Amino acid sequence: MYAAKNTTEVIRALESSSEKGLSQLEAETRIQKYGTNQLKEQKKKGILALFMEQLNDPLIYILMAAIAISLFLKEAGDAAIIAAVIFLNSVVGVIQEDKARKAIEALQQLSSPKALVMRGGEKYEIPSSKLVPGDIVFLEAGRQVPADLRLLTAVNLKIEESALTGESVPVDKTTHELPESVTGIGDKTNMAYMSTTVTYGRGEGIVTATGMATEIGRIAGLIDSSNNEMTPLQKRLADMGKLLSMVAVSVCAFLFLVAVLQHRDIGDMLLTAISLAVAAVPEGLAAIVTIVLALSVSRMVKVGTIVRRLPSVETLGAVNTVCSDKTGTLTQNRMKVEECYLDGEIIKEKELDGRDCSLFLEACTLCNDAVIGEKRLGDPTELALLDLTQEHGLKKGELERKLPRIDERAFDSERKRMTTVHKNGQGKIAYIKGAADEMIDQCQNIWIHGREAAFSSKAKQDAKAAVKEMAGRAYRVLAVAAKKKGDLKDEKNMIFLGLVGMIDPPRQEAKGAVESFQRAHVDTVMITGDHVDTAFAIAKKLGIAKEKKECMTGAEIEEMSSREFGERVEKIHVFARVSPEHKVRIVEALKSRGKVVAMTGDGVNDAPSLKAADVGIAMGKEGTDVARSAADLVLTDDNFATIEKAMKEGRGIYENIRKTILFLLSSNFGEIITMLAAVLAGFPVPLKASHILWINLITDSLPALALGMDKNDGDALMKEPPRKSTDGLFSHGGLACTLCYGVVIGIISLLAFLTIPYMELTKQGLPVTIQNLEKILRLEPVLFKAQTHAFTVLGMSQLMHAIGMRDVNKSVFKMKHLDNPYMLLAWGVGIALQALVTEVPYFVSLFGTSRLSLSEWMVLGGLSSVPLLIHELLVLSEALQKGAGEIHLKKAAEGEEHKNESPQPGEAV
Repeated sequence: MYAAKNTTEVIRALESSSEKGLSQLEAETRIQKYGTNQLKEQKKKGILALFMEQLNDPLIYILMAAIAISLFLKEAGDAAIIAAVIFLNSVVGVIQEDKARKAIEALQQLSSPKALVMRGGEKYEIPSSKLVPGDIVFLEAGRQVPADLRLLTAVNLKIEESALTGESVPVDKTTHELPESVTGIGDKTNMAYMSTTVTYGRGEGIVTATGMATEIGRIAGLIDSSNNEMTPLQKRLADMGKLLSMVAVSVCAFLFLVAVLQHRDIGDMLLTAISLAVAAVPEGLAAIVTIVLALSVSRMVKVGTIVRRLPSVETLGAVNTVCSDKTGTLTQNRMKVEECYLDGEIIKEKELDGRDCSLFLEACTLCNDAVIGEKRLGDPTELALLDLTQEHGLKKGELERKLPRIDERAFDSERKRMTTVHKNGQGKIAYIKGAADEMIDQCQNIWIHGREAAFSSKAKQDAKAAVKEMAGRAYRVLAVAAKKKGDLKDEKNMIFLGLVGMIDPPRQEAKGAVESFQRAHVDTVMITGDHVDTAFAIAKKLGIAKEKKECMTGAEIEEMSSREFGERVEKIHVFARVSPEHKVRIVEALKSRGKVVAMTGDGVNDAPSLKAADVGIAMGKEGTDVARSAADLVLTDDNFATIEKAMKEGRGIYENIRKTILFLLSSNFGEIITMLAAVLAGFPVPLKASHILWINLITDSLPALALGMDKNDGDALMKEPPRKSTDGLFSHGGLACTLCYGVVIGIISLLAFLTIPYMELTKQGLPVTIQNLEKILRLEPVLFKAQTHAFTVLGMSQLMHAIGMRDVNKSVFKMKHLDNPYMLLAWGVGIALQALVTEVPYFVSLFGTSRLSLSEWMVLGGLSSVPLLIHELLVLSEALQKGAGEIHLKKAAEGEEHKNESPQPGEAV
């Protein structure tokens, strides 16, 4: 609004004065009206509120029901164990940082603590929080802009806005009004924005917005209003929790109906139904998933990634679109000279060696206010020139002692050039650098092949053609000249020395990372506030985009409806001149098309989109506090290629979690089959609630954790397309695996349970019928022994099943078991724990089991190995089918080849 008004209209609209500013009284009145110049603090949640949020989960509801059931069954110990699981899960959740609150706090820290202001005709330095709209503020190099300003004066003023706009180079500021069509933050050259930094010159501005009304305040509002969505795994677990709840309720209702139809004791049947419901719930699942994710954090650190939000680890494995900021992420955020125009031709910077270009390099070094020492100080363009000359042996300090500066004419936006005058052995010499086309016109001679010659019209045309060619490759082009005669500061009749073309170059590792993403079926999209030509040039170098039609600007996005934009968004790979709101809209449009989106960035302007993405990834070294606080993951080495390594880990972690869940569910399904089949046949329950809880919380948990820490073939996983966001845990054979092994475990557990009454009936010479089996199981010693057999087989068979679950497509004899020592440990400890409840008198009494003989252990061990036998048969079957398919394809190919070699009708033989 204010950018389109002239300075007089702006001052009038804000009821202020350029000479005196606001009075102290008026400033105090306005602070009451507009509030302090601070960002609004997010309402902080207490520890209790955060803890209660962790309990809002379907799986946790089931565990709470299990506690109630255990207490109903007077199993206080079981209830305590489940309560401990819930507490552990919630504590881990509370420890995770509140991203939005941290992001707001980091934004507040960006605010300039002091501001130089005009009040009542006097200059004061006041806390920036006291600024109000209408205040006149003074800017100078090194100061941070304390609020949004409309500039009133600008003397060679340059402001670095990359964190806000993504533009690499400081912006030359002006004071004249702009057309109303100019809407982009980076294009409003007569405005200065809160938190940006003055790098050169000085100026005055009138405050147009403070606090949350500033551009950075709007970003804070975007971060604050963005909700944390559930990750794909969280959604799948929530769906599974609901399913398990329905299964548990359905089982209870079904058994109650069975009780009525079989005229059983309703009370006894209710207890049985509750025990079966407990069997349907994998009580340790929530804690195991949380622990597996937590353990994966250390593995992510090894590949240069800090995890700020646990569920994002597995989400990274599902990402199929990586949206990346350009400046500082795909590029180095440091200007570099890549091409020069010397002796009438464009050459690469490295080709300067061996040429007589000492005068050219001297000009680049001396007509320069930047300093490279312990710190890099100065304009990025000038720093790039110093980097160039240092690479070719010139040191600014030494050269300045040899050719001291005695006069200068500073850069300004009208002339668009800078001149320095130096004393040399022959007298004086001036060096000039600036906008290429204007300087070429003011040059009379040219330095070519080590000597001065007339700068002909053709030579000038060639130089301007070189400017156009280099600009077409998105280089920022500067001309360099010298002057030895006349008024050395009048910038006319100069000697043309050459051109430099510079750009913020791509990171060396970024191109390889983009190629790796393509092989992994992951799209890369560049989103930047920079100009479209610059963005496309970088995207083309990196292989992100091939044609200009793959680019879109923020202005084009504004003109589109959500439906139109949604239809086009997947075809665009470069978005340029975009605002923070545009970035969020791009991310949300991709997500609406079923994409799982990772967003990378390092600036303040990236923070809202980092939070809106499925996975937000910030740069750790060069990134702003705001970006790091809004992100889910932080790259410690600022290496874009690290994302590919982290993605590989993410895919492996999800695969491990999926194996863990399928293992636990197939084991629980085996428990349900065991219980349900026995009850429907009229037998007593083969497992007590305490047996089920022992297996679910103790015996199952150890191998489940070991599966979660398994090593995967990351390279093979990265060749596969990322899983779809709609894929459930049972996709790709998961349901068949669960049902198959559940049935197998159920059958062998039931066989173990019925073996004892069968042997008793045989010993007594009684016929083996269901009625006789049911009667003899009413005898307590027989029931205890039968339950012990079922309990032992169920526990050990699940330990055997866990070994096979490491890789359902590979024989256990081909697995590298030493790669996962945790599984070997879990297996050994699991067997020991199972022996504990059958051999130690205290636990025998506690669990109502019977001691087993060595021969019984051997028989039950053999029966428990059946899941591994099934695993081997399934692997063998798949291998045979694959082999048969390959033979068929080979024969078909040979037949086609033979057919092609056969003579055609009428052809000579």
